[in-house]
Amino acid sequence: MIIRARVVVTMDGPPIENGAVVVARNRFVEVGTFPQIAKNHSREEIVDLGDHALLPGLINAHCHLDYTCLRGTIPRPKSFPDWIRAINDKKAKLSADDYIQSIKDGFAEAKRYGTTTIANLTAFPELVSRIESPIRTWWFAELIDVRDPTRSAELVDQAVDFLKSQEHWGLAPHAPFTASENLYRCCEQIAMDRNVLLTTHLAESHEEMEMFREAKGQLFHFLTKIGRSMTDCGTRTPVGEFLERTRAIEGNRPYLAVHLNELTGTDLERLAEFRQSFSVVHCPRSHKYFGHSAFHFQTLGELGFNVCLGTDSLASNDDLSLFAEMRAFQKEFPGITPEKILEMVTVNPARALDQGSELGKIRRGFVADMIAVPIERSTSVFEQILSFNQPVRWSTIEGRISA
Repeated sequence: MIIRARVVVTMDGPPIENGAVVVARNRFVEVGTFPQIAKNHSREEIVDLGDHALLPGLINAHCHLDYTCLRGTIPRPKSFPDWIRAINDKKAKLSADDYIQSIKDGFAEAKRYGTTTIANLTAFPELVSRIESPIRTWWFAELIDVRDPTRSAELVDQAVDFLKSQEHWGLAPHAPFTASENLYRCCEQIAMDRNVLLTTHLAESHEEMEMFREAKGQLFHFLTKIGRSMTDCGTRTPVGEFLERTRAIEGNRPYLAVHLNELTGTDLERLAEFRQSFSVVHCPRSHKYFGHSAFHFQTLGELGFNVCLGTDSLASNDDLSLFAEMRAFQKEFPGITPEKILEMVTVNPARALDQGSELGKIRRGFVADMIAVPIERSTSVFEQILSFNQPVRWSTIEGRISA
């Protein structure tokens, strides 16, 4: 099958005007100009998309589809601990069937906005077998043992049993303030033994920094009241605490660190040692919702980190559109080119998921995940892609066309 568009944005070189791709089974066989492609593959069926840009399917590097049903239910909180209390109250009223429907609705919405691959954290890995994902999914079991650290190994073993039959899965010790050192170590051992990915929330809020570095503040007192041991507080930053616990990045395991808002110069120096295996995920609109400290994009980029974008959950966001995240990032960092921003939802997250030779580009041999967006002839194609704010009407996942 030949798919032709006014421009093919490969993310593997300059856009190709009057471009086309050839798809066989689930892979790109050839990429080039339409006249040349048509000549080389004269017997192939042609799908002509007209005045559209054809680009790789988008990759959401961080999401919680469990909470799609909580959209608009939690007003902007005064503090991060206030939000934790609010979401815990909401979650207590949801059933397993509510969560399943929430995840299904989230998948449908993400796909509608052009996402073809998603890194989804779920607090309920036992429900995954009851859900059929319409897009490529990395299922990360979100694990918390803050109330009972003695159960860490049991929690990890249960999560592995629930997820091991999935094509793509990993583990997500939630954050240093909710996951014990033993939980991190158990997750890392599984990651190395089974060659799966890890992700964690890290240095998200100033309350987390205050808790770990100064042993005080609202998060410190909130967790003290629920029985968390606070002996790890008062000396290190959240990043310092994380690095004391982890061995996986030293073993060159890919690790997705989400947020990284609260960083000291020492944190950056220490993290820089692991930049080849350590990817950073920024969620611009969720970041704005919470009013977090400025994201260190420039410094992280200069240090060579792989930076990706995610939507986070709809408990702190409006929708699951990565186009909207790109626009929010552009407002945050107006000096970054639209092409570089598009890389953060294609090439960069493919690398973060250890799929840099499979996903994120329209390139011969890569998996044929594509979306098409309408464009005009007057302005930059990358600017037009970022400004696109409608549902995606045409896409393929592994070469299969879906409206």
